[in-house]
Amino acid sequence: MIIVDAHEDLAYNILADGRNYLQSAYDTRVQEEGTSVIDTNGECMLGLPEWLQGGVAVIFGTLFTMPRHAAKVGELSYVNSEGAYQQAFAQLNIYRRWHHENSRLRLITRRENLETVLESWSDDLPDEKRQIGIVMLMENAAPIRTPSEVGWWHEQGVRIIGPAWQENIYTGSDEDSAPLTELGRSLLDEMAKYKMILDVSHMSDTAVAEALDRYEGTVIASHANPRRIIPTPRMLDDRTIEKIIEKDGVIGIMPSNWALKPNWDINSGKDSVQLADLVHTIDTVCQIAGDALHVGLGT
Repeated sequence: MIIVDAHEDLAYNILADGRNYLQSAYDTRVQEEGTSVIDTNGECMLGLPEWLQGGVAVIFGTLFTMPRHAAKVGELSYVNSEGAYQQAFAQLNIYRRWHHENSRLRLITRRENLETVLESWSDDLPDEKRQIGIVMLMENAAPIRTPSEVGWWHEQGVRIIGPAWQENIYTGSDEDSAPLTELGRSLLDEMAKYKMILDVSHMSDTAVAEALDRYEGTVIASHANPRRIIPTPRMLDDRTIEKIIEKDGVIGIMPSNWALKPNWDINSGKDSVQLADLVHTIDTVCQIAGDALHVGLGT
């Protein structure tokens, strides 16, 4: 059995904080103890040894960019589309470098790449042959300076685009009710030409509804939980979940404390959220779907 994790902000954390995901998460914790990284990112949870031990064979590695107005002091962020482009391109090159310099980490851009990674997890092969595949997911389409650049990003290896993270020229965010813009509609049309996956996480209800009606390709929510558990616009209402399911899409559950337990805050403590809360969140999607085929993980 292998695990697909549909959302890990690896390259951003490398670019912003210099995290080394090729080493154990335990080693990273020792190195970061007492630093400001813990205040913004928390303790490191990820590392190559842990991925291999846990059977995490496929990861959607993000190209994540943050607008300056939403950033905390000192966080890596952009003030215009050119800045977003430069940061996303730098993150893309991190994944490329992994692919070229580490035989355990492989970029997945074609079906045969995926099949090769999965075959490496065969019981017939030794553990040292196992590979981890990275599918590049652009979270926030701001680095795409114009819809005509979608084809270029596809050529670079990006296979999934989440148009929103805060409001941008393409769409509103979960914090407002703004619809897709004309540029946003053009963005979806360009994505469809290249058969890219649409990630509706962070989009406003209005924009999601239009995108689900408009987009004929594959649709996912890489990291979003049911709103019936956490009643905030950041989460997905039942109708959105139903429409994603109708399109044979998958909802990736976020195992974040605030996204699993109503009214949780830092003063509640980690122990107030249990594995049962995560299971309940997963089961909620299963109950809406009537099966277990449309829920996954987006950590």
